[in-house]
Amino acid sequence: MTVTSLAADLSELDRADPLARFRDRFHLRDGLIYLDGNSLGALPRATAARLQQVIADEWGEGLITSWLGAEWSTAPQRIGDKIARLLGADPGEIVATDSTSVNIFKALTAALSLRPGRSKILSEKTNFPTDVYMMQGIEAFSGGRVKAVAVDPAAVLDALDDDVAVLLLTQVHYKSGRVRDMAEVTRRAHAAGALAVWDLSHSAGAIEVDLNGAQADFAIGCGYKFLNGGPGAPAYLFAAARHQAATPVLSGWFGHARPFSFEDDYDPAAGITRFLCGTPPVLGLAALEAGVDLLLEADMGELRRKSLRLGDLFMERMEPLCDRHGFELASERDPALRGSQVAYAHPQAYQIVQALKEYDVVADFRAPDILRFGLTPLYLRHRDIAETVERLEQVCATRAWDKPQYHQRAAVT
Repeated sequence: MTVTSLAADLSELDRADPLARFRDRFHLRDGLIYLDGNSLGALPRATAARLQQVIADEWGEGLITSWLGAEWSTAPQRIGDKIARLLGADPGEIVATDSTSVNIFKALTAALSLRPGRSKILSEKTNFPTDVYMMQGIEAFSGGRVKAVAVDPAAVLDALDDDVAVLLLTQVHYKSGRVRDMAEVTRRAHAAGALAVWDLSHSAGAIEVDLNGAQADFAIGCGYKFLNGGPGAPAYLFAAARHQAATPVLSGWFGHARPFSFEDDYDPAAGITRFLCGTPPVLGLAALEAGVDLLLEADMGELRRKSLRLGDLFMERMEPLCDRHGFELASERDPALRGSQVAYAHPQAYQIVQALKEYDVVADFRAPDILRFGLTPLYLRHRDIAETVERLEQVCATRAWDKPQYHQRAAVT
């Protein structure tokens, strides 16, 4: 097949793409190929107008009356219900609030309170660091009464003994993109008497998720990746309805049953609201809601199918570069086990990612040697994937990555 016919095939795929209409709904500079939406999603065009409305009208004119008049006070629950539609949860089971790290703390301590005779929190060694850090923090704060245990990924289910209270895992691994079977893992945790807490940061908006179908207990995730909520967007917390009697350790005033009664003692609100803590960040929630609303217009099944097509295309085009330039696939080839990203290992991974920016390709580096390419079907085209691999070939063939400035690690990678 000629280069011309290959290009024609990709153009035909893009013309026939049912998600193609969404690309223009994002602010993307011409010529840029953005493959880092699994770290920070692109800016929806509707977000700026929505924030302007909040700033000029709701804040500027409505001032404090907007807590009720513009429904600021109930935004965490309203947006949580929208996220629930993406994740197989029921209304009243998700709240948009705080950061991922804070929500991990809340979910873990709530789960621990429901298993008072057990002392272990179990996870895997390669989990995203903040997940394990929060486990370690809880162990330190408990004076050692709670034990944070992280084992090799392949051994984690075998480590479910009768002292494990909570199993904390990420459904889609942040480096490799490997997908865990949420239903089967949760079943194994329950069979051992433990509760399951899921980190969905690389799942929500990327793959189909069914929290209640899997009988998940708690889940958390961030709002700034595939949900396109903006840098530092509020996160979300899922607590299955059957667990909402748990009293959170972080007992802030917005989780109180009557926050504006200003009572001396904490009385937790009913339902998911008790998992709120401080005052809702209105601007961040408004941006998050714009991103979630846009995603809700898409069909998640079609989004997943396109994501897998993009991944298959990427891996196919990368095979010659693996032979010529030493890239090693770090993701799963099996579509059922692969999230919405493709990762490669390479000794010069950091330098190559930096050099790609000169070629208008934004990818991602994860220590020690991973190049991570996020596949965001709402705004990526098939021809973007082919062009990325061509530009990557140029970076390697010309050793563009070997400039002195690329050997200096930045504080943010």
